[in-house]
Amino acid sequence: MDFWEYLGNRHEQLLTDAYQHASAVFQCMVVATLLGVLIGVVTYRSEWAGNLATTATSTVLTIPSLAMIGLLIPIVGLGVPPTVIALTLYGLLPIVRNSIVGLRGVDPSLVEAARGIGMSRLARLARVELPLAWPPILTGIRVSTQMLMGIAAIAAFAAGPGLGNEIFRGLGSLGSKNALNQVLAGTLGIIVLALLFDAAYVLIGRLTIPRGIRA
Repeated sequence: MDFWEYLGNRHEQLLTDAYQHASAVFQCMVVATLLGVLIGVVTYRSEWAGNLATTATSTVLTIPSLAMIGLLIPIVGLGVPPTVIALTLYGLLPIVRNSIVGLRGVDPSLVEAARGIGMSRLARLARVELPLAWPPILTGIRVSTQMLMGIAAIAAFAAGPGLGNEIFRGLGSLGSKNALNQVLAGTLGIIVLALLFDAAYVLIGRLTIPRGIRA
């Protein structure tokens, strides 16, 4: 059968895999964003601490994703746990780095003005520094999401959820009549999800970043 017939016959399973793929990436991005921004907040004031945080999170990206998941399997088992841990770790670097850069780029005079009107350290962070650092932080979140969309496909190696299962089934049956259709369906599904997520981030940016800051 051709590709379109394959999609018609397998659309329910493909939609289920796409939902699981998107859900895994979204949930891991929420955790990675919270951890990444927290690390950035804790380390941005210190040069060595910021460098240490960036170096540590960038080191994670040097570990091949297949090896990372393979190392996690004996510890946490198959399925969702190794997928969530690996994706969260891989998603940290752009968020940590952009959080540090964004917070360091806030105009010191604005922080001093907030201090001058009696704002506490926490209030200055929540109401002045983080809002002004939000554009680069959001950029880091977008970059992380695009990376995780592709990396999440490797989760099928550990019986994880998502469109990677379609790709692995196709690669495992090369030469069969539907092998290419399976690989193509999984790959295109991931691309479509990545584009949809990125469009959502563009919309979030327009809604949360004042026009003056965007300019």
